[in-house]
Amino acid sequence: MDKNSKIKALFFDIDGTLVSFQTHRIPQSTVEALEKAKQNGVKIYISTGRPIILITNLGQIEHLIDGYITTNGARCFVENHTVCQCPILRFDVEKVIEAADRDDYSVIVVGEKHLAIHHLTPVVEKIFVEGLGVDSLDFQTNIDDLKDEDILQLTPFCSVEQESELMPSLENCTSGRWHPAFTDITAAQADKGKGLQAMADYLGLNIDETMAFGDGGNDISIIKKAGIGVAMGNAGDNLKEVADYITTSVDEDGVKNALVHFGVI
Repeated sequence: MDKNSKIKALFFDIDGTLVSFQTHRIPQSTVEALEKAKQNGVKIYISTGRPIILITNLGQIEHLIDGYITTNGARCFVENHTVCQCPILRFDVEKVIEAADRDDYSVIVVGEKHLAIHHLTPVVEKIFVEGLGVDSLDFQTNIDDLKDEDILQLTPFCSVEQESELMPSLENCTSGRWHPAFTDITAAQADKGKGLQAMADYLGLNIDETMAFGDGGNDISIIKKAGIGVAMGNAGDNLKEVADYITTSVDEDGVKNALVHFGVI
């Protein structure tokens, strides 16, 4: 580690950042880079739109992870301690369900412990199972089964146009799109950037001691908030514009190259 590096904590998006969209695996160069960072005393955190129940693709590095920002910041935790949890108001959940029924699209409803799929369509299975490598989706849970749980995130499989029509009616919510087929909706006080701030406060870190990596629209807030924000080479232009540094793509050793560039490893 470069003795001039002040970075103490790394925050990683999963899909398209740690995990390749092509192989559904973490490149070996990334695994080795994270092991080296850990040996250098740097902590490693996940920052994802996925709820914990759908984080099924980090087996290669699970032993290195110190904590999680999940559901785009709606639930953050370190070991068994919940750092923050920001549910969506029930009447906003109902508005999204009504829109889905009206416009005929699916919504994944994420509770604290379970998730349900409202109005299941073939596109959900195609994208999550084939496209994102998720093999743990339970297609049987009903939204009524979540009535006693906080709802942390809604993922409607709607177009950009449908999203722009829907969001003005949800003034207590925010949305972040990291896939063309769907967007993630959370409470307005939840995004990855706010999750980073909550984690830093809890861990006693200064923001300038943090470094975040991402590739999607839902990473904009954390890339802007972190001491150093790194966009992957495969990131969208809207993320690259706000990043401090643009590395190579996930499949071209992007994580390793950035950590070497900044002297973290």
